[in-house]
Amino acid sequence: MARSFGWLARSFGIAALFLTAALLGTGGGVVFAFVGDLPQIEALDDYSPGTITRVLGRDGTVIGDFATERRVIVTYDQIPVVLRNAIISSEDSKFLSHSGIDVKAIAAMGVRRLLGMQRRGGASTITQQLARKLFLTDEVSLERKIKEWLLAIQIEKRYTKAEILTMYCNKMYWGHYTYGVEAASRLYFGKSVKDLNLDEAALIAGMLQRNVGQSPYVNMKAAVARRAYVLDRMAENRFITQAEASAAKERPIITRGRPTPPPSIAPYFLEMVRTKLEEAYGAKAVYENGLVVKTGIDPALQAAVNRALDDGLRRIDKLRGFRKPERNLVTEKRDLETYRLTRWEKDPVEGEVASAFVTAVDATDIKVRLGRLEGTIGRAGYEWTRKKPQDLVKVGDVVDVRVRKLDPKGGMSLVLDQRPLVQGAVVAVDNHTGQILAMVGGSNFERSQFNRATQAMRQVGSLFKPFVYTAAIDTGYTAQSMLDDVPVSFEAGPGQPPYEPKNYDREYKGEVTLREALEGSRNIPTVNLMAKLTPRRVIEYARHLGVTSPLPEYLSVAIGAGEGTLLEMTSAYSAFPNQGVRMTPLAMLEVLDRDGNSLEQHRPEPTEALRADTAYVMTDLLEGVVQHGTAGAARSLNWPLGGKTGTTDDYGDAWFIGFDPDITVGVWVGFDQKRPLGSNQTGSVAALPIWQDIMKSWIDRRRASDAEPPVFQRPGNVVEVGTARGPEVFIAGTEPGVR
Repeated sequence: MARSFGWLARSFGIAALFLTAALLGTGGGVVFAFVGDLPQIEALDDYSPGTITRVLGRDGTVIGDFATERRVIVTYDQIPVVLRNAIISSEDSKFLSHSGIDVKAIAAMGVRRLLGMQRRGGASTITQQLARKLFLTDEVSLERKIKEWLLAIQIEKRYTKAEILTMYCNKMYWGHYTYGVEAASRLYFGKSVKDLNLDEAALIAGMLQRNVGQSPYVNMKAAVARRAYVLDRMAENRFITQAEASAAKERPIITRGRPTPPPSIAPYFLEMVRTKLEEAYGAKAVYENGLVVKTGIDPALQAAVNRALDDGLRRIDKLRGFRKPERNLVTEKRDLETYRLTRWEKDPVEGEVASAFVTAVDATDIKVRLGRLEGTIGRAGYEWTRKKPQDLVKVGDVVDVRVRKLDPKGGMSLVLDQRPLVQGAVVAVDNHTGQILAMVGGSNFERSQFNRATQAMRQVGSLFKPFVYTAAIDTGYTAQSMLDDVPVSFEAGPGQPPYEPKNYDREYKGEVTLREALEGSRNIPTVNLMAKLTPRRVIEYARHLGVTSPLPEYLSVAIGAGEGTLLEMTSAYSAFPNQGVRMTPLAMLEVLDRDGNSLEQHRPEPTEALRADTAYVMTDLLEGVVQHGTAGAARSLNWPLGGKTGTTDDYGDAWFIGFDPDITVGVWVGFDQKRPLGSNQTGSVAALPIWQDIMKSWIDRRRASDAEPPVFQRPGNVVEVGTARGPEVFIAGTEPGVR
C-alpha cells in the first residue's frame, strides 16, 4: 500500500509540473531537465514504417514477400468509419477531445493502484500508445511514463487527430507477425480493411489489448468476449445502438484468412530474387522499404511445375521401397485424441499429399487421422510397398498420405506415401524474352534452400550432344550426312589407356545418318564427329549458346563428361526455337519503391548465338528426337515439340530439356550426393515424364486460348527436300544433288 501511495504521489506531482509547463508553454526547462532529451517529433513528418516488399508474377499476383513487420500502409480515408469508432471506443473514448493525455483517467488509475485494484498498465491514450511504439520501449518505469506523456502532448500539438489515428492504425501489432489494420484485415478476414463490417471491425479493435492472446486462431472464447466488450463500448459511446451491439454479439466469428502467410508457390525463385535485391539495396531496404518487384513468373505454370516435380520424385523414390516413419507420437507421449499437427490449417483436397498419424492397424487396413478427418489406407494404397500393414507402421507413426478420394460424409480413401530422398529441379524460360517463367530448385525448400536449378553443377550427359551437332550443321554437315557407328579407340595421352567410348545399348549399327545418331543418342558417332570438328571448336558453340561452366577440351565432353547448371543448359536450348537468338535469363523485370518510382528495369537482352538457318535445322533434328527418338513418349502431346534426353553412365543424373516455339523447360533428377537413381533410370524414364506433365498443363492452356498451335519459324534459305527417308530440311546449297 505504501509503495502504491508513493507512486501515486510522485505521479501527480510530476504530472502537475509538466502539465503546467507543457499546456501553458512556460517552465519547460524544468521538465526536460528531469526527463532528458526527447526525440524530435518533427521526424514524424517523414514517418515511413516498415512495409512488406512484394514480389509479383507476370499476372500481377503476389508470389511472395519479405518483411520484418507484415504491414500494408493505408490512408485515413481507407480506414472505414466503423473501425475508427471501434478502436476509439475500446482504446480511448476521449481521443477526439483530449490533448494527448487523459488526466482524469490517470487519476482514476492512480486510485485503483492505491486501493490495490490494479498493479500495472492502464490510462494510456491512443496518442500515448503511438508515442511509446514510435519512440520508447515497453519498460515499466516512471521516467518512461513521463516521457510518454510529454511526447503525446507534442504529437497532439503538431498533428491532427486524423493523422495521429492513421499513424496508430498503421503502426500497431495485431498478432501473428502482422502490423497495421490492412494486414490485420487480410490476416483474419481475407479482405481489405475498407470492406470490414461491424462484427469484423469490433474483433480487430479488440485485439489491440493482447493481440495473439485474443486471436480467433488461438483462443476463440477470448476473441468472442473481447469483441463483445468493444461492441458494448461502441454502444456506450453512441457509435451504434445497443440493439446493433446485441445483434452483432450473437453472430459467430468467421475467419477467412490464415494465421501464417501462405507459402510462396516459387520459394527457390523468391530466394534468388531476395539475394539480388540485398546485393543492390541492402537487407534493411528489402525488409522494411516496401519495394515492389515485377517478375515473369507464370503462377499457373509454376503450380504445374510444383505438382509435376513432386509427383515425379515420389514415383522414383518409391522404387527404393518404403522407409520406416521418422516420428511416432506415442513415443513422444502425445495424446492422440487431442493432438493436431501444425500443418493441419485446412481440410485436404483430392490429390493432395499431407501428413497424418496412424490411429489403428489391422491385417488389411491402416487407419489414420488427417486434421479433423479420419481416413483409411486400404490394400490398394500400400501395395506398392509389397509389405503387410503390421510390417509398415504402428499406432502413432506420422506418415505422408495422398488423398485419393474424399467421402461426402467425411471419410477419405488414401494412399501411403513418403517424403522423397531423391532431388530434382525444373526451370522454364520464355524463348522470346528470356523471362524465367517457373523455377523449382529441390524437393522441399523448408528442408534445403540449396537451389539445384542454379547452383548445382552436374554432369550433363547426352544434353551436350546437340552442341556437337550444331557445330557440324554450321560447318556444312546435313541431317543426312553419314557417320560411323563402329567400335573406336582414341589415344588419350602418354601413360594413359586409350579412350574407347561405348554406346548405351552396347550395340553398333555401322553407318548411320546424323539424324539417326542424334535421335537415338548414339555415343560413338557423336564422339567421332567431335574428333573431326575438334573439341575446341565444339566448345566454342556451347559458349556462344551461353554455357559458362568449365568444359575441358576432351572428347568425352561430347557425350556429357562436362558439368553445367540446369538454368544455363535450359537457356542454351532456348536459342534453337528462337532462330538462334539466346535471351539472357531474366529474374526481375522491374523494381519499384513504395511510392511507385522505378528503381531499375530489365529488358530482354538478345545474343545472336547461331545463324537462324542452323538453329532451324537443329530445331528440326530435336523435333525428331520427340517424334522418333529417345523422347518418343512426348509425341502423345500432339504439339510442336523438340528436346533431348540426358543420362550419365552410372544413372546418377537424368535430364530432359525440351521446347515448343514459345517456351523451353528443363528438368533434372538425381541425388545430392552422387549415386545411382536406380537401374535404367535414364532421362527418358526419370526426367521426361515430369517434363510431359508440365508441358501438358501448358499446352492445355494454350489450346483453350489459341485457335491454332504455334509453329517454328523457318528461315527463307532453308528448304525441304524429299529423301529416301522422307521429307528433310536443308540449308540452301547443302541439299542432295547441289554439291
